[in-house]
Amino acid sequence: MNVLDTHAAVDFDVDALGAWLKDWLGGSARTEARQTEGGMSNPTYFLKRGDWRAVLRKQPRAALAPSAHAIDREFRVLEALQGTPVPTPKPFRYCADRDVLGTPFYLMEWLDGRVYHEFAAPGVTPGERTALYRSMCATLAEIHKLEFNAVGLGDFGRPGNYFRRQLSRWARLWSEYREGDNDNPGLDRIVRWLDERIPESETLTLCHGDFRMGNVMFHRTEPRVIGVLDWELSTLGHPLVDLAFNSQAWRMAPDENGGLLGLPLKDMGIPAEQEYLDLYYRLASSAERLTRFHQVFAMFRGAVGSAGVAVRGEIGNNVLPDAAHIGRRLARAYAARGVALIEEEP
Repeated sequence: MNVLDTHAAVDFDVDALGAWLKDWLGGSARTEARQTEGGMSNPTYFLKRGDWRAVLRKQPRAALAPSAHAIDREFRVLEALQGTPVPTPKPFRYCADRDVLGTPFYLMEWLDGRVYHEFAAPGVTPGERTALYRSMCATLAEIHKLEFNAVGLGDFGRPGNYFRRQLSRWARLWSEYREGDNDNPGLDRIVRWLDERIPESETLTLCHGDFRMGNVMFHRTEPRVIGVLDWELSTLGHPLVDLAFNSQAWRMAPDENGGLLGLPLKDMGIPAEQEYLDLYYRLASSAERLTRFHQVFAMFRGAVGSAGVAVRGEIGNNVLPDAAHIGRRLARAYAARGVALIEEEP
């Protein structure tokens, strides 16, 4: 029995991983594994082997869509971002051989820091919370300012209108997820509304795809980002989609993916939404501004992604035991917020 291999959701043979690591690292130390907290897509584990530590990310046992859980893309981005102003864990090794753990996986640096799964960032002073938000915003701006061609990511996205392509992709996923308890009529209204308002902007940057408080790691004692995590949805796209997803927190309740709606933001040291957006525009040198389309589109993607979590939970292919319930609840919350944005349109 491996000491850290005590979590029921460890879905691979730790001894098989130990043998693979021995071929790579040598030595005879025992391999220990423990699942990380949070996350509802690609299973992630802390590894120890003597004094050596790493983080392992892998695909779940069964992928619902061919393009989902592309951890090879995650590894490629991590490699490309080394030495850039975008802080990321150092990638160690990628393994495409399914015979080892049943799915492809990769290893990366185990960073020692803080992750807040709620935008409220509990347990810190208002002044530190202000600095955390400034660092998070500055990090998003650095991602979007990156010269992606210069780091070998010029082919990381497909040609054509980004918004039309993404709407088609996520609408197709929604058609696959909507069966039974997952039906969500608000999403059909959102798809129609978005399809009639697709922007023609040709702005293209590296986009994270899921940039939120829970996917950045802060220094253990300093209010600064030391690593951007979970690049599963990264691609070349429009930066305001990333910004819209990041700023969803101001329009979501605390029980809706850790949002901020209804909290005393000024007393907590958290900037108002417009203050945060203005900081991003300045730091990213952005000439474009967030519109209702970007905000609704971000809610749409959040809803469809959550519906996927629910479906994986229903078939027992998720890292959380209550994933089906959580996914359905979040999908409906995102859809309701998206419809509310539509109805607020002047």
